Amino acid sequence: MKFLNFDLNVAGDERKKQLHQLEELRHHAYESSKLYKEKVKRYHDNKLVKRNFRPGQQVLLFNSRLRLFPGKLKSKWSGPFVIKEVKPYGAIELEDQGSKETWVVNGQRLKPYLGGDVQTVSTVLYLNDQ
Repeated sequence: MKFLNFDLNVAGDERKKQLHQLEELRHHAYESSKLYKEKVKRYHDNKLVKRNFRPGQQVLLFNSRLRLFPGKLKSKWSGPFVIKEVKPYGAIELEDQGSKETWVVNGQRLKPYLGGDVQTVSTVLYLNDQ
């Protein structure tokens, strides 16, 4: 220390100043990250479609696995299914009318069933193109 001509008090004060600057930088990064996350959440929530379902209503379920084995004329919607229970935060319990099997899905994957045969929609489109 004597060789480098350091004063311990000055070096200690300089180190404390550096630590305070580092803490300010961390705080600024934390606030910036928090603001960014809030902005992304607001954007995501605006893109969600508000859907109100009730027990007993018939719905169609979007088949997201269809992209693995795409079919030009296959319908992406399966069903109809009956809503057994509406759970909080958008979760919905569905029941298959034929097998009485139940499972829980995200409400964003559902749309109201208005009637008609789901499978014949793609067939009708095919027949109209010919």
